[in-house]
Amino acid sequence: MSLFNMRILHLVSMLSILVLTGRFSVIAQPYTSFLTGSSADVVTPHEQGLCLMGGATENDQAMRWWLQKAAGGDVVVLRATGSNGYNNYFFNQLGLQLNSVETLVIPTQAAANHPYVAQKVREAEALWIAGGDQAVYHNQWKNSALDSAIRFLVDSKKVALGGTSAGMAIMGQSYFSALNGSITSATALSNPFHANITLGWSDFINHPYLSSTLTDTHFDNPDRRGRLSVFLARMLGQTNSPRGIACDEYTAVCIDSTLKARVFGEWPAEDDNAYFVQVNCVLPNNPENLTAGQALNWVRGNEALKVYRIKGDTAGSGWFNLSGWLSGQGGDWLNWWVSNGQFQQGQGTAFQPCALLDPWVNGLEEKRNYLFPNPAGEWVEVMGIRQNALLRIYDSKGYLVLEQPLTAENHVLHLKGLRPGIYQTSLTQGKEIRFSKLILDQQR
Repeated sequence: MSLFNMRILHLVSMLSILVLTGRFSVIAQPYTSFLTGSSADVVTPHEQGLCLMGGATENDQAMRWWLQKAAGGDVVVLRATGSNGYNNYFFNQLGLQLNSVETLVIPTQAAANHPYVAQKVREAEALWIAGGDQAVYHNQWKNSALDSAIRFLVDSKKVALGGTSAGMAIMGQSYFSALNGSITSATALSNPFHANITLGWSDFINHPYLSSTLTDTHFDNPDRRGRLSVFLARMLGQTNSPRGIACDEYTAVCIDSTLKARVFGEWPAEDDNAYFVQVNCVLPNNPENLTAGQALNWVRGNEALKVYRIKGDTAGSGWFNLSGWLSGQGGDWLNWWVSNGQFQQGQGTAFQPCALLDPWVNGLEEKRNYLFPNPAGEWVEVMGIRQNALLRIYDSKGYLVLEQPLTAENHVLHLKGLRPGIYQTSLTQGKEIRFSKLILDQQR
């Protein structure tokens, strides 16, 4: 054998050894992984929860609240760029014992569809989505294996989910996707159909705690109250009760399984606020002028939007109840409105839910029940959904306490935040409206 052939044979042998030992790959993996802790998966008695961080530096107390939900399990961090900054912070600096923290950098669709990525996400007891560009998350992650894994964590495994900045912005049923870039309040108010106002609806994470709700971040830098008002005006085309949750930088909203939303921040040392915003239900409640190329006008007696503002402290002592969006502690009520493109704010009164015109008194109740099981516990399945539908639940006084869009593929409603009792429901599909009673017994 010639010396040349011997060298070629030696080179092939060395490459084979490198491939077999995992020290060389002909095709580079499309994702990057940073692991701190054990590589072995564990199963712990985790709890569901949601933490929304407004951007800038994380609030340590909110992070402890969130990590406790993982019960010592595995935490996965998702990002499209960057490195492993969260690993040491979560694993070593907050005083909680975890099995592992693994950061996965997912910059492409190929990475989002990689089997390793989907597997590690599905094994997590807590999932954190870092800041970045939500347009990248939308374009590279949505409708991927990663997207399915996140849905599994939210809908089936019910783990703790959280995110900051762009990671917070994609959590709601509606979300600002920023596909054409960001937008300021001034620009949005001057033209509520500006090309940069790209809103998604019910097609991404769509966390069940955030039904009909859009989240907004960095709320104090710059001032984003005007653009959130525009987003909610646009959402009226999708739901009758648009809502928004917004956080200042350094402020967090942490929501537990009872739908109690606690606000963490550094008040009174810092002016850290969270806002719970909803459209006034007194009809007519739509904008007086919502036209492409013209300034938004949404006054409605200076009460177009009802807002509960909470200053977050280190104990998370202020809270708002997302079950019904009616009550809270430690905050104050504001009114927001927009007068010919100019955002306005004033002191307000508590949101008063609008009573349903009682169809049961008028003999319109549907005899055939479309809810199963009934009596129900923590969930109920809505039968016979053929197209996009809307289920509304009213309490014994006729006040709206829950509203949930439904589809043929997603027609299970979670009821854990409602108290046991007898409720009335309406189911709207196209032009058809049906009614039924719902008995809720969470002890069964």
